[in-house]
Amino acid sequence: MRRKMYERVHCADGFMMSVQANHGAYCEPRVDGARRYDLVEVGYPNTEEPMLMEYAEDPLRPTNTVYGYVPVGIVTTVIAKHGGMVAGEVPPGVAPLRASAR
Repeated sequence: MRRKMYERVHCADGFMMSVQANHGAYCEPRVDGARRYDLVEVGYPNTEEPMLMEYAEDPLRPTNTVYGYVPVGIVTTVIAKHGGMVAGEVPPGVAPLRASAR
């Protein structure tokens, strides 16, 4: 199976991040095409997000690092905190909370 690369998540308030899960990512399970991931890799958010900081590979560069083995519940909460997704996609296990129409 070919490694899936998920499109960058864009939230309603302008927050953006990459959320990945595949055999080359810091995720669990560390395989391609899992039905559900429990831990995922977050990368390169456009602003510092306090809920992710304990997972930062380089906490001194919060917008220029990856965040490994982040529980999917935290990623879902980050998306909700920032108003929901207006674009992008997330791996199975992360709730794809869409921004509500106003």
